[in-house]
Amino acid sequence: MVTNIILGVILVGLISALFFSISRRKKREGIPKEQPEINVEKEKVHSSALSERMKKYTHTLQKPKGRSHLTYYAEYDMKPLEYGLYATLAGIFLFFVGYLFYSTIIVACGFALLGLFYPKMRKKALLEKRKEQLRMQFKEAISSLSSSLAAGRSTENSFREVLADLSLLYPDPNTYIIREFQIINSRVENGEPIERALEDFARRSDIEDIQNFSDVFITCKRTGGDLVMVIRRTTDIITEKLDIQQEVSVMIAQKRFESKVLSIIPIFVILLLKYSSGGYMDPLYDWGSLGPFVMTVCLFILGLSYWLGQKIMKIKV
Repeated sequence: MVTNIILGVILVGLISALFFSISRRKKREGIPKEQPEINVEKEKVHSSALSERMKKYTHTLQKPKGRSHLTYYAEYDMKPLEYGLYATLAGIFLFFVGYLFYSTIIVACGFALLGLFYPKMRKKALLEKRKEQLRMQFKEAISSLSSSLAAGRSTENSFREVLADLSLLYPDPNTYIIREFQIINSRVENGEPIERALEDFARRSDIEDIQNFSDVFITCKRTGGDLVMVIRRTTDIITEKLDIQQEVSVMIAQKRFESKVLSIIPIFVILLLKYSSGGYMDPLYDWGSLGPFVMTVCLFILGLSYWLGQKIMKIKV
């Protein structure tokens, strides 16, 4: 039995390594295809004075350390090594579950192959986590912006002041909101309207609150409304909403953890009964009877309960 488990783990590792090598090969093959487009862009850049200005603007955006490119928060570029790591860990866990429920190396290997789909699920979770971080950081940014505008500063100076305040709150220069305000200020310094820079940030953020703030700011700026009052009210509404959302997340954090624990406990119960009670569980592994069917039903109910628990815990404000 121990030998079968070791062989299964080795098989999962070999499959993951093969998938990782294929991913790296595809990535290397994709680089030359993009090179001609880059060369064409460079030729266009040197063709006019407008292109020279864009070149200067791009150089300015690359000044802040860390991520030198624009971040699209609706996308997550998972590296092949990261993909292989998540797939391997999920494959090992699923192999263990498959062998525990069916006691057959072939079925366990079939379960392990399902681990190749886990990185996509993990990618979605990482996207949500990154958006949540940006959302909380944006709350601090608009509070500082509202205070600066109320103090009588101009819009452009207020955005610079916000960047200084954020640097005190977040020492890491690669913090998402600091990076975005650096980009906005750089665009304004290069003569681009602040409305366009803010609109681009809102579009890339893929967050409803930031997009709503951008729409209100642009409309008020273009129509000549009372910017200070409108921004203050909008800031209060968004801040209150985010505070409620954060309180709800804190309240259900314990329940979410309990849900995960309750989903794992049955696995340990089966493990305990299988290896501590002799042949008590043998009928459930007899393929000549309904034992595997019963285990399949139990596994389905276990997966369904976990999925429902995660669904219920997702509360949107």
